[in-house]
This record gives sequence, C-alpha cells and structure tokens, in this order.
Amino acid sequence: MGVDVAIRFNVNGRERTATTDPERSLLEVLREDLGLLGTKYGCGEGQCGACSVLLEGKRVFSCRLPAERVEGKSVVTIEGLAQGDALHPVQQAFLDEGAFQCGFCTAGMIIAAVALLAEKPKPTDAQIVAGMNRNICRCCSYPKIIQAVRRADDRKGG
Repeated sequence: MGVDVAIRFNVNGRERTATTDPERSLLEVLREDLGLLGTKYGCGEGQCGACSVLLEGKRVFSCRLPAERVEGKSVVTIEGLAQGDALHPVQQAFLDEGAFQCGFCTAGMIIAAVALLAEKPKPTDAQIVAGMNRNICRCCSYPKIIQAVRRADDRKGG
C-alpha cells in the first residue's frame, strides 16, 4: 500500500471524504471506511456483480475500481436508492416478485437493473438477460429477477 490521500466524492447524495491508499478498492472504502455494507464482496475479480454500484449513473464493479477513480464523482450504492421510506421501483419489484433466495446477490442485481432500465426503457427479455449477464445468482432466481425487472419498468412508466 502507498501513501494515503484524501479522496472526496459524493456517496448517495452526501459529500464524503475517505483518507486511504488511492489504489485500494472502492468496495473496501465503502464497506470498511463508510460503513455501507449493502454492497457485497463476492469474487473480488469483477465477475459476479455482487459489488455493483452506480458511478455517474453507470454500473461498475467496485471490487476492481481503485478508490482514486471516484474523486469528485457521484456514487450510488443500494443504500442510496430508496427515497425515505419509499423503496426505489426496482427494489419494490424485487420484493414483490420474491426475486431472491439467500439475498447475497440482490443488491448487485438491483443496481444492475437500475442501470439497465435507465439505459434501455422497455427492454425485451433478451435485453434484460444481456443487461443482467454480469451478475451471478448462485440460488438461480433468474426467472423471478427477469420478472422483477419487467415489473419495475412498468412501475416507472418506461
């Protein structure tokens, strides 16, 4: 690890500063320094999607993203999607469809779905599958996940 630096960025609508090694992963900073535990460590290689967050509105894998790359940028984690007591439409759709079993992948799946629906309103099933492709559910809840993405898109009027 190198010399620690102050990295300033917006997390879930709040300006934050983390003093850390700039090469340390964003996932570690979010979980260990900022106490945002919803984003999960899965594979550590950016292959399972459990660590997905939105960076400037685009899905990224926080386990492989050096913290220095978020300087001055906006990050949204699963904790930042709800508006007060109102769940984000994707969160509500996952709940309504029971699109999870163990729940470990759910935060990353929801983040991926939010990014997908922002980019492709009214996606086809093939587009949903392709958009969610980099997220792995070991419980194999994929059919319910696809239903939840469809339901969320209907809710938001996409």
